[in-house]
Amino acid sequence: MNQMFDPARPDALRAELATAPRKLLIDGAFHDAAQGQVLDVIDPATGRKFAEAAAGGAADIDAAVMAARCAFDDGRWTGLPPARRQDLLLRLADLIARDAEELALLETMDNGMPFMMARMGGAMGAVGMLRYFAGWATKIGGETITPSWPGEWLGYTRREPVGVVAAITPWNFPLAMEVGKLSAALAAGCTVVLKPAEQTPLSAVKLGALICEAGFPDGVVNIVTGTGAQAGAPLVAHPGIDKISFTGSTVVGQHILRESAGTMKRVTLELGGKSPTFILGDADLARAIPAAAQGIFGNAGQVCAAGSRLFVHESVFDQVMEGITERAQTLKIGAGLEPGTEMGPLVSAVQRDRVMGYIDAGRDAGVTLLTGGSTIGEGGYFVEPTVLVEPGADLSVTREEIFGPVLCAMRFGDDDLDALAARGNDSQYGLSSAIWTQDITAAHKLANRLRAGTVRINGSGPPDPALPLGGYKASGFGRENGRAGLEIFTELKTITVSLN
Repeated sequence: MNQMFDPARPDALRAELATAPRKLLIDGAFHDAAQGQVLDVIDPATGRKFAEAAAGGAADIDAAVMAARCAFDDGRWTGLPPARRQDLLLRLADLIARDAEELALLETMDNGMPFMMARMGGAMGAVGMLRYFAGWATKIGGETITPSWPGEWLGYTRREPVGVVAAITPWNFPLAMEVGKLSAALAAGCTVVLKPAEQTPLSAVKLGALICEAGFPDGVVNIVTGTGAQAGAPLVAHPGIDKISFTGSTVVGQHILRESAGTMKRVTLELGGKSPTFILGDADLARAIPAAAQGIFGNAGQVCAAGSRLFVHESVFDQVMEGITERAQTLKIGAGLEPGTEMGPLVSAVQRDRVMGYIDAGRDAGVTLLTGGSTIGEGGYFVEPTVLVEPGADLSVTREEIFGPVLCAMRFGDDDLDALAARGNDSQYGLSSAIWTQDITAAHKLANRLRAGTVRINGSGPPDPALPLGGYKASGFGRENGRAGLEIFTELKTITVSLN
């Protein structure tokens, strides 16, 4: 597979990154952190530091929130005609498309994902998100309602921007997540303080430079890199924040809920998952097997909607396991910049050790390990694609989100759909699910019974900005993408007028 980038470009980027730490974007200008602290940026394919980024703290967060508040209150963004906001979002999309190669290289170097995933799913996915939500900027409206009161009345509603948004994003798809939150919030008329994951700050800093180049007014978007404790916590607690949009772990999401209660901030949470895939006996296995494998091994399993629990009808179980094992054993694993890489490393040593802890716990409990189960090499954070067969329903590998390339496979017999759905729903999570069958009636009935925000029947494409995304139960609440993903950044106001 051609990697489709200039072979000299990665070394040139590393050399440029080594000249100075990446800076914070606050009120239209780039700054060092107030306390002068920096984050080490590690290449997960080698385990070696190759860049630094400013480690913002409470003072930087306060400056960023104040800049966003001024930009919201003085009308430099909310007062712009909607068509002008649309034009700026479209301009930013064009700039990201222009610099897609550089953004994808940055994404691959500090996240580890294969370059083509970073380019198509990351950079070009961000372009699609911006272009979709740019169209919404001119289409936000309310409705007219006639009250049932004596006399003559006019009633109507308005959608108004919620205010200053704290957007806190994860490390698994950094650029796409950052732009997804920004594009919807900006289209709605909000201003933003973006806090990217500390492991993957580089694409966010580059995004900030493109926002400035696009001509966004100062203070509309502010970007503070830093740790969760030093930057994320002060951002969540800041009284100048009106809305928090967070994607990440359920544990951190629960903490954000507790912290936001005192000031009644609006909160949207897209959290963890332990998503089930069902392969029924009549499924098209030529499609279902590679899809199930990609659903857990794609991006090294670091996907909130990864299909980490696989339920297979006993009549085809051995055939499915043979196919998935073959795929696991033949995946080309390596650095994301190497030609042909299909699966890269985990993002950090911490994540590698966490994933191996789950695998070891399953092995210690006597679970059959069909393939994988070990780390790869000495330098980077690589873990073999791993398949565990029939782990007990009460084991941590079955119940907890691992966020790595680890599949738990289980048989089922001629269970009725209620029993099958109950097995799928036997989880604190409810983010996503997948069904493979040629019986469309059974597919719809099973889909209706699953407690999950998304159900994919017989395949799916990449994330689509028009399709709402979110979860049930501990997978969070609120929806991103689509109309719902725009309206979470608005308040609904009712106005009535007496015509008597």
